[in-house]
Amino acid sequence: MAKARAIVKRRKAVRNIKKITKTMQMIATAKFQKSLKRAVGTKPYTMKVRELVRELAASVGNVEHPLLRRPGNDDRTNRIALLVITSNRGLAGAYNGSVLRATNVFIRAQEAAGKSIDLYVAGKKGISYFNFQKRSILQKIEAQDAPKFADVERLADEFIRRFTSAEVDSVHVAYMNFISTGVQKAEVMTLLPLAGVAEIAEHLGKQLAEKESQAAAGAMDARRSGADQIAESMGLHVEVTYDFMPGARELLDELLPLTVKTALFQTFLDATTSEHVAR
Repeated sequence: MAKARAIVKRRKAVRNIKKITKTMQMIATAKFQKSLKRAVGTKPYTMKVRELVRELAASVGNVEHPLLRRPGNDDRTNRIALLVITSNRGLAGAYNGSVLRATNVFIRAQEAAGKSIDLYVAGKKGISYFNFQKRSILQKIEAQDAPKFADVERLADEFIRRFTSAEVDSVHVAYMNFISTGVQKAEVMTLLPLAGVAEIAEHLGKQLAEKESQAAAGAMDARRSGADQIAESMGLHVEVTYDFMPGARELLDELLPLTVKTALFQTFLDATTSEHVAR
């Protein structure tokens, strides 16, 4: 009889665990759907800001800006800032482990190159891990289920200040990049200096110069003859020349910091969405 009672109690316990697990799954699914809408919804805005920055950089020509500074021998500090985004709670599969492994690979490579690392950590799991490793954390950041732009903006301002004042040579973010519901990838992204703007500006500048020379030669009559429509129907990309007001350089001064802030905010949204997928 005692054995029978034990079996009944065990079955009851299993049913209770099943109910709890199902409830947790439903909560995680609801949070994931909400987080997914935010992560996917902000990406077009983030990409459009970057596209506008590229167009502005092309209009300016030779782009020189503090956020594009690449430290040389004279102003190199051999110090970098690294933000690691993890979760507050466990039961998230390989989510935290993948991010921390990618972080360790990056840290070892940077330290082997003689660089010092100022560590910023978001999430209790990451904080506990680096405390266990006895690695100094410069700033501990509270991870939120629904990241707020205002909170991320303050952190971005801190990174911008440290980079433009030459306290650090670069700023990087280790996080879980949300690609799709089936694919998430732990990676380390370079936040500062803003990469590729100068190169893209040079490329677009050449395209604009070609456009102007074609216009001077009367080649723009091709639009009136329908040549552009034919090119578009064949899948060819037609470049567009923009006029900016106020000037391109003034807009660039506003948009480059915004690019940093939106990129950082997107990493937090991707990380949160990836965490809910893992649950």
